[in-house]
Amino acid sequence: MRVIISAGGTGGHIYPAVAIINKIKEQEPHSQILYIGTHNRMEKDIIPEFDINYIALKVYGLKRKISFTNIKSIFSFLKAIGQSKRVIKDFNPDIVIGVGGYVTTPVVYAAKKLGYKTFIHEQNSVPGLANRFLSRYADKIGISFASSRHYFPQDKTILTGNPSSDLAYRKKPLDKTKFGLTKYKKLVLIVSGSQGAELLNNILAKMLPLFKHKDYEVLYITGQRYYAKIVKKYSFPSNVKVVDFINELPRLLPLVDLIISRAGASTISEITTIGVPSILIPSPYVTNNHQLKNALELKNNGGAIIIEEKDLKGDILIRTIDGVFANQQLYQLMKKKTKQLGIPNSAMKIYNVIKDIINR
Repeated sequence: MRVIISAGGTGGHIYPAVAIINKIKEQEPHSQILYIGTHNRMEKDIIPEFDINYIALKVYGLKRKISFTNIKSIFSFLKAIGQSKRVIKDFNPDIVIGVGGYVTTPVVYAAKKLGYKTFIHEQNSVPGLANRFLSRYADKIGISFASSRHYFPQDKTILTGNPSSDLAYRKKPLDKTKFGLTKYKKLVLIVSGSQGAELLNNILAKMLPLFKHKDYEVLYITGQRYYAKIVKKYSFPSNVKVVDFINELPRLLPLVDLIISRAGASTISEITTIGVPSILIPSPYVTNNHQLKNALELKNNGGAIIIEEKDLKGDILIRTIDGVFANQQLYQLMKKKTKQLGIPNSAMKIYNVIKDIINR
């Protein structure tokens, strides 16, 4: 299989793309993959590390308010369409796949105009502008949440789940004792993303001493940017362990009893695959407030509790954690409802859709 895949901007787009690539290579080891991303976002560093051929486009996202920079973005978009057409003709793929981010727009659009088969995937419950635009140019559209279906043409839309779930579902769990944790105590995982979140970290770090006399342990992931500052400024009780980053975090999730996290699409897919009850603190700083809408998918199905960042005051988080653990009926229900939302074989579903598009 010859595949061009495009995704960019955040790990929430990039890692699902990597999961799709891994599944294609697993099923068809001799496949040729070309990744098209941006020249200035994180995928330009991440993707080459996976030994995947990479081409960068100079393309910029549109501002949601009137701005002179939008003129620059429009010209870059038109130029990127021309560059994409040249790359696509030269590579001659069986299919072109878009997995989110504004860089996918010129790539998938160019592919369709040239007559190539296309597939796009949406990770969030509410799609972004790029995928809303591209939905008319895609042969099929994969969605992660059933509620996303009404944003897209019904005859082209398939519930596939988020392929990031494969990272949690198929890997051997980590040994939590390597983080100084015991094997038999309950574990609460607190994480605010690989880079961390400054305001959230400042709030959470002040709460950590309040865990001192709890009968469960806490693993707090600060994000690499804030780790040094936090460990220097705060002291922590012995049942709280603080780290900057955990590579392959999904491998820790089977050992976690409760997770406190943002509500990015990849996080949601991972915790629903494993069935980890959650207290979600959605980022209020993302487009369309989509993290809150992601979190509501779990809350409305009984799998999560939401605390908005503006309400994260005093000991509310600890009281909420204690309340979940104290009510075993609630805890088991959250676990069951979370697991019911998971789609653990998402990457395989997407591979099958891609093969069907190619073979038609």
